[in-house]
Amino acid sequence: WWEPRPRRQRWWWLARCRGGGGLLALLANQCRFVTGRVRRAQQIAQLYGRLYSESARLVLLGRLWRRLRGRAGHVSAVMAAVAGFVWDEERIKEEELQRSIDEMKRLEEMSAVFQSPGVERHPPEPKSQTEGNEDSGGKKAPWEMVMDKKHFKLWRRPITGSHHYQYRVFGTYTDVTPRQFFNVQLDTEYRKKWDALVIKLEVIERDVISGSEVLHWVTHFPYPMYSRDYVYVRRYSVDQENNVMVLVSRAVEHPSVPESPEFVRVKSYESQMVIRPHKSFDENGFDYLLTYSDNPQTVFPRYCVSWMVSSGMPDFLEKLHMATLKAKNMEIKVKDYISSKPVEMGSEAKATTPSSERKNESSCGPARIEYA
Repeated sequence: WWEPRPRRQRWWWLARCRGGGGLLALLANQCRFVTGRVRRAQQIAQLYGRLYSESARLVLLGRLWRRLRGRAGHVSAVMAAVAGFVWDEERIKEEELQRSIDEMKRLEEMSAVFQSPGVERHPPEPKSQTEGNEDSGGKKAPWEMVMDKKHFKLWRRPITGSHHYQYRVFGTYTDVTPRQFFNVQLDTEYRKKWDALVIKLEVIERDVISGSEVLHWVTHFPYPMYSRDYVYVRRYSVDQENNVMVLVSRAVEHPSVPESPEFVRVKSYESQMVIRPHKSFDENGFDYLLTYSDNPQTVFPRYCVSWMVSSGMPDFLEKLHMATLKAKNMEIKVKDYISSKPVEMGSEAKATTPSSERKNESSCGPARIEYA
């Protein structure tokens, strides 16, 4: 003649049957506490489900995760798993692409020589730019010339509040096309072959409408330093009407790539590359402007890090140039990102999809793969 009782009465009844003050009573109290919390969480979830759209809930969870990620590990891990990667906050916006293009335009306007394809291009030192780092008095930090060669110029300026520099490179190549140079720079599979420092390089997630991608890059550092790893988002745009190409990258955090004890995570990293063809995308000759900064997390003095970056950047760009020449002369098949770009500049993404680059490339079809 058993009669169903409410949940609270059941726990109380079982506890009384076992003597009231024993282990079962403690277990009953603990279970009652846990079930109460679960019910409360369900009520909160239902309330937010009625008040906010799905995208708004993702943004809210993302912000909560960022607040908690600095605390003890298990809390951050749980929130990261729930929140995921919030593209609405992390994708590279069109404004960021346009700012990089505007910097190139300002340099062009500062030197009339830029407008003559047959004349050697020598941009002035970019000291009068309006944006950039400011010191405590609000004055813009000037650019300091580090290297001045015929087709390669390198400047640097201090980053406010740190012991690091922002670097700016202006260069010219006349023996490869802008399309070839751009594609080789973007093709992660080919880079694993020509860059011996790469340990790992893969696309983690892709925002299919805007074209933004999250990549995980692990690279060797000079001995005796540990290898470094980067998690960064990148987006590129090709404006054929205005004859310009741009690639912007910056560091992000992604829940599927937690920090590893094997590598040192570089959390501060930015790069903007603008390419201006002398004639067209498929004719030899172009100028490029590269602005770059990162914090490699080293304990070496500032001048040592500055020397490593100042010497390493020209070496990397020359390796990139040689890889482009090799792809051109040996007809190495490289993905044509200009032809296979999902959207043009001006469309922001709301739909996203995680996928590997290998899977995405196979879906492009033979018509979209060309010799770079």
